[in-house]
Amino acid sequence: MKRFIGYIVAIVAVASTIVSCDGVNKALKTNDPQYAYEKALEYYSQGKWSQASDLFTACRHIYVGSPREDSLSFYNAHCKFKERNYDEASRMLDDYRHKFLRSGFLEDAEGMYALCHYYMSPDPERDQTVTTQAIIAITEFMSRYPESDKCPEFEEMLKTLTERLMEKSYLNAYTYFKIGRYKSAIVAFKNSLKQYPDSPRKEDIMYYTTVAAYRLAENSIESKQMDRYLATLDYYYSFIAEFPESKRCKELKNIEENSRDFIDKSRETK
Repeated sequence: MKRFIGYIVAIVAVASTIVSCDGVNKALKTNDPQYAYEKALEYYSQGKWSQASDLFTACRHIYVGSPREDSLSFYNAHCKFKERNYDEASRMLDDYRHKFLRSGFLEDAEGMYALCHYYMSPDPERDQTVTTQAIIAITEFMSRYPESDKCPEFEEMLKTLTERLMEKSYLNAYTYFKIGRYKSAIVAFKNSLKQYPDSPRKEDIMYYTTVAAYRLAENSIESKQMDRYLATLDYYYSFIAEFPESKRCKELKNIEENSRDFIDKSRETK
């Protein structure tokens, strides 16, 4: 029975699509831009975004330079947004917000533009260029429209995006650590913490910085070891001061003792 009902639903869905396509084709064949525009608005009001967009796109060139160009362009971009075609929607909205500076739709267009970038922002493991663009777009929107009811939601989105950048910064530094490029790892970890002092990865960053410094000292030529073991102690004491109750303190204590032994023996031989 369930299979039969599912079959009927599928048939209805296909039939509806065919009817919609017929409606679009009929509107296009009339060569009447007014009819096509009105039909597009009808589809738009029904949430039939793809069909509405096809018709808005088809008659767009007719209304270039007319008062209707403003609303048509916005509705078409909104259709792409509702279809979750965020890449194309963002391009259309960016063009819109620069072209129609006095539009009554401008605030909504800029809000959607920011949302497009937010939804396109990838996981921290991937390139975060779009995440940065999203932060800029959302920040600009909140600056221009501080009374908007979208601002509380956008504030939460900013937190999410910033956390994504924090994680990406940590992962970049950890990659150096993992492949044994300890000098680069130390620089990357320090830069990450400088840029994001409130990073939720702060303990990890300070821990791996200390370990990286110790391993760098171990594998250094003799002339550089003293300075690098001293640096290891600096990182160790910074970690202990920041996270005195950390489970990693015991492990790092061994690093501290080994580093101090080396320093003491080196000073005794001089």
